[in-house]
This record gives sequence, structure tokens and C-alpha cells, in this order.
Amino acid sequence: MTLFLSPSSDLAVQEAAEELRSWGQSRQGLGVALIYGPVSVEDRLYHSKCPVEQRSVTALAKALEEIGARWTVLDPCEPDFIMDLAGYDVALSNLHGPYGEDGRLQGLLDYLRVPYCGSGVGASAVAADKILCKRVMLTLGVPTPGWHAWTGGPATWNGRPVMVKPPLGGSSVGMSLVRDPADLPGALAIAAGDEGAAVLIEEYVVGTPLTVGLLELPGGSVVVFPPLATEATEADFYDADTKLDVDSRGTVTVRAAELAPDVLDKITGDAQTLWDGIGLRGAARIDFILTADGEPYALEVNSTPGMSRDSNFAVGAAMVGLTHTDVVLAMLHEALARPPYDVPLPTPAFSSTTLTREAAVSQ
Repeated sequence: MTLFLSPSSDLAVQEAAEELRSWGQSRQGLGVALIYGPVSVEDRLYHSKCPVEQRSVTALAKALEEIGARWTVLDPCEPDFIMDLAGYDVALSNLHGPYGEDGRLQGLLDYLRVPYCGSGVGASAVAADKILCKRVMLTLGVPTPGWHAWTGGPATWNGRPVMVKPPLGGSSVGMSLVRDPADLPGALAIAAGDEGAAVLIEEYVVGTPLTVGLLELPGGSVVVFPPLATEATEADFYDADTKLDVDSRGTVTVRAAELAPDVLDKITGDAQTLWDGIGLRGAARIDFILTADGEPYALEVNSTPGMSRDSNFAVGAAMVGLTHTDVVLAMLHEALARPPYDVPLPTPAFSSTTLTREAAVSQ
């Protein structure tokens, strides 16, 4: 059973922070593969639009410098990526969406026996797949807005606004708020993409968006950050452009949520249920919507939360006395304290076979 620490557990969190800092001092020169590159649509969007100084990878690199780690950014789009991974003590991924956040990268790292920060294959796959995650929420008894999966053909319209969401990916990329049935086919086409994937159609719930971060500390305890309320001032919902805020216009406000004790207990309880039920590890962020009458509904689970200096996750950590560098130390510590994936697999032997095969296919 996971020991969850509330935001009021000041002493326990600060003791853990001191332990992390001491541990970090003993790990000078730790080899960290910082994985970042434009693999998914979400990452390509950030790579093309987000200024370098605002990117999570920039903040993570600075934290690794402060820790005294030996680190390098490894781009998974480069041909030597897999061979380079084997030369590091631990992997810290900053990839989001398909291939980076959905269990596929985690499976590769397990096979290579490279320790990595964050959730494993199963939890990553469940959290990344919005439709699958919805099913798990229902199984765990966590309230979530009504929904159904669209797999093609005519879509039903119940007369109320809906959110149309791609099954994979984050940062609201490909999402649409549909108020008019005439706009539904176009929204479905955007969300389905070229692959024609199943699309999540979710009832649009009016309320205040909330986000709750969770971070695993030494000893396996998990601190639950205070819920943050986010409000987009120039958009119908917290969409991709608002989250990117490329022009630094400040069109979204983030503040500590003012919640009645029973509502706070409900939200933190649901966050804890999802952490344990999905099997999350390391760090995660769970998004909710809170209605005007105080009913919270879980929306999504993010197993690789954004880690820029001003990210919601970093803001939540600061509210319990943890610096950005403390958070990175906690993630590294969890990865290296985890029992190794040690089964009788052959030691990977690298050759030019894969490159030759891909070259042949492309010709």
C-alpha cells in the first residue's frame, strides 16, 4: 500500500528533500541520457514553436548541471540513438505522446536494461491511451465525464457540446470543443488523423480545470501536490496554443485552488486511487474538471508531466517546498532504486542490420 503524503506533511517532505540532496552529492558524474526529440505530433509542435528557453529539456538540463551529472541530450530520431543509450547509467525522457510516453520507449529501455525515470510499460500505455484510461477510471470508481469511442461512420449528437479528443497525445493537440453538430465531422477527422484511429467523444463539462501532481520520494512515499486551478482567458478551453504561450502573453492563469475540505479530500483521493490503480511510478500529473456545485471529474492522466521551470508540475512542487532540481533528483533516485529488470534476455548486440533494412525499404 502506497504511503501518500499530503501537502501539509511539511516535515516528511523536507526530510525527504534533504535525503535527496545528500544522495545527489554522492552521485556526482552520474551518466544521464536526457531523451528529447521531435517524434510525436505533440513534440514536433513544441520543437517548432516553443522558444528554447521555455522548453522542459532546457530546464532539465540546467537541473542536471546543478546535480553534477554527466548528461547528454539523445535524439531518438538519430540513427545511433539505441547504441548511445547503452552508455548511460539512467535515462530521463522528455518525450510526450506516441513512442515516448505510451510504453514503447519504456519497453525498449527495459530490454536494454537501462534504468529510466517514471512509469513502466503497462502504466505508461494505460495513461497515454485516453479511451483505455477512461475504462480504467470507471473500473476504479473514479468519476469522469460521460464518453464514447467513435470508430467511423455517422456520429451521434445528443444535443449538448462535446470534447473531441485523439486517443493518444497530449497538450490538447488535435482536440476540439464542438457546440454545433455541423462541426462534428471535421473535428472527428482532425482527431482521427491519417491513421483513422478511434476517437474519444466526451461530454463537455463546464467548470474549473484543476491539475494535481504526484511525486515519488525516497522510501516509496508519494507526495500529492496541492491542486492548481488553471483558467484560459482567451480561449474556449485550455488548448494547445494556450499551453504553449509562445508569445508569453499570459493568457492562462495558474493559482492554488480554493477548495472546500470535502472537495479537496475527494480530488486527492481520486488522484491516489489512479496512481495505485494504474501502477504509476516516479511522477505523474492528473487533470480534473470541477463543476460549480463542487463535483470533480477526472479527465486525463499524464505519466510524463511537463517539466519546464514554470510548468504546472514545478509550481505544485514549489508549493510543498521542493525545487525543480529536487524533483529531478527524486525522479533519478526512484529510477535507480527500483529493482533491475533482470530476466534471461540475450545481451543486445548492435549491428548495421537495422539501418540496412530501413534503407532497403525506403528505396
